Amino acid sequence: MSKGIALSVTASALFAVMYYYTSLLAPLTGVEIFGWRMLLTMPCMTVFMWAAKEWGLVTRLARRLIATPRLLLGAMVSSLLMGLQLWLFMWAPLNGYSLDVSLGYFLLPLAMVLTGRIVYGERLSRFQKIAVSFATLGVLNELYRMGGLSWATLLVVVGYPIYFILRKRLGTDNLGGLWLDMTLILPLALWFVLSGGQGFAVFDQQPWLSVLIPLLGVISTSALVTYIIASRLLSFSLFGLLSYVEPVLLLGVALLLGESIQAGEWLTYIPIWMAVAVLVLEGFRHLMRQRRRS
Repeated sequence: MSKGIALSVTASALFAVMYYYTSLLAPLTGVEIFGWRMLLTMPCMTVFMWAAKEWGLVTRLARRLIATPRLLLGAMVSSLLMGLQLWLFMWAPLNGYSLDVSLGYFLLPLAMVLTGRIVYGERLSRFQKIAVSFATLGVLNELYRMGGLSWATLLVVVGYPIYFILRKRLGTDNLGGLWLDMTLILPLALWFVLSGGQGFAVFDQQPWLSVLIPLLGVISTSALVTYIIASRLLSFSLFGLLSYVEPVLLLGVALLLGESIQAGEWLTYIPIWMAVAVLVLEGFRHLMRQRRRS
């Protein structure tokens, strides 16, 4: 278990490092960085799946696509939804939306709880109801203060649940489905790189990027691989509990990049942080019960 915890925290730290790392890749734009990330991560993920003997998931999915061509349309939508999230993650730190995205990641677990209730009829526990109440206060303050949540926050909070629902309905909620999503993005990623005004000539114009861009691929792949391994070593509850580490680190990165929480925003963040604390408390209680039973 300790190895799984260490890997999960490491994955969150690597995602946070990548969030900050984009600020070092000037003059590349957010879409160019996204393109490079996909082009460099995809081959590494393929090697990992091959080495981990997960390639059978891809071949089975390929057979399904051949037998049911309509599945490809759903897979393309799934790929688009994932691509939007990965693009936003690379774009936000360069364009003053770091806090908005970190707020989205704080709200995401609660959005997933509500999705389970609305879409799948899952019952909310007492702690989850309390957490939703706290989060609602934060959201209402933001609605009052700004007239609504920012589009970047909404893209995370609404986009990810839709993505997970779609993958579940398509039967692609596994590594093979993730590999397909990333593969379908590759042509667009290549277009982003080539149409960015510099393309591969960027290495001649800014030689230091010949080191920094490949390192982006290493960080991205390392984060993804450690995340996947951690998910296999930990119980679902503990793995979900540790997922709260990432938005905390992303908030730190946003502040490090010069963004700040304004006076009126504290009434948004504090209730949401309290909601997260309630969910963490529920997770610990659940883990303690499991240990007593074992």
